[in-house]
Amino acid sequence: KQAELKQIVAKKKAAIDVWAKAHPELAEKKRKWFAREFPAIDWAGIQQKSGSATRAASATVLGVLAGQLENMIVASADLSNSDKTDGFLKKTKSFEKNDFSGAFLQAGVSEFTMSCLCIGMSLHGGVIPACGTFFVFSDYMKPSIRVAALMETPVIFIWTHDAFRVGEDGPTHQPVEQEAQIRLLEKLQNHSGHNSMLVLRPADVHETTVAWKLALENSHTPTGLILSRQNIHDLPARKDRYEEALQAGKGAYIVQDDTDYDVILLGSGSEVSTLVEGAGLLRAEGIKTRIVSVPSEGLFRSQSKEYQDSVLPAGKKKFGLTAGLPVTLEGLVGADGSVWGMRSFGFSAPYKVLDEKLGYTGQNVYEQVKKILK
Repeated sequence: KQAELKQIVAKKKAAIDVWAKAHPELAEKKRKWFAREFPAIDWAGIQQKSGSATRAASATVLGVLAGQLENMIVASADLSNSDKTDGFLKKTKSFEKNDFSGAFLQAGVSEFTMSCLCIGMSLHGGVIPACGTFFVFSDYMKPSIRVAALMETPVIFIWTHDAFRVGEDGPTHQPVEQEAQIRLLEKLQNHSGHNSMLVLRPADVHETTVAWKLALENSHTPTGLILSRQNIHDLPARKDRYEEALQAGKGAYIVQDDTDYDVILLGSGSEVSTLVEGAGLLRAEGIKTRIVSVPSEGLFRSQSKEYQDSVLPAGKKKFGLTAGLPVTLEGLVGADGSVWGMRSFGFSAPYKVLDEKLGYTGQNVYEQVKKILK
């Protein structure tokens, strides 16, 4: 039987060699696709609209990728593409019966099926699959995400509407515990000894560009991108915001730093700009702050101890702000301070009303930090 199988393999390889000699350009393209060799992408040149939602920033990146990565396939389980995967769709067309000339799969309301299809494509190789839906519906995808992490396959998950700011859709559509759950895979190692998943929650449009860059460069594990529905103020920059956002590649980095700061303010996603607002109120009273964006705790924990200590030194007062469960940041804050997070399901109301009612304002950051410093 073994000899028979060897003969079958040899025959197939010979046929492939004949095809490759007859079609050298296609053969080279196939080699590059299966080796995940990408054309050079001018990430710094991607023009983001300042102050946009990170899902919109993701759409901008997808529009660029659609024109440069001809082996990329994007899927969506959202009927109206409000996950903004339509940034890719606008540059191609959907698969249809007997017509696979496009590069977009309208999966319908079938998140688990969609993720399994994309994981299968990733395992086959040669294509770059990414799939999108609301973050709360990652619950339906969990078994397949876990298996993708176990198999170390680089599928990309695009999760939008990342928090209670989904607003009027109500608590059924407002993720709270999902971020803490999915980040457990950042803490679980695969059999190669690495974090079994890369999870990134960018804080503004420029971090979103960097998050996509990291996702494509990650060829060994699944990547999850957690993106906002609502617009977010760009974080302050000393010179070039994109260049500074590249530090997200270390999982956490200092966004703003006062000399001899009194307290560290840390968070991810849209909460970071709220921390910036709170820092302004504190600074007006002479309280100095360091602001840290933490798009990926798992990536941060993978850095050297020296780097981790330089960003979040032990013994310094810390305040964490998260739209998820407090446990999302408690490992980073520890006994040095407190975390303001959600302790219940969300509510149905406009997101700005919810921000005010639930304490996601610069004023509440100011008040909570004052308590820590007493």
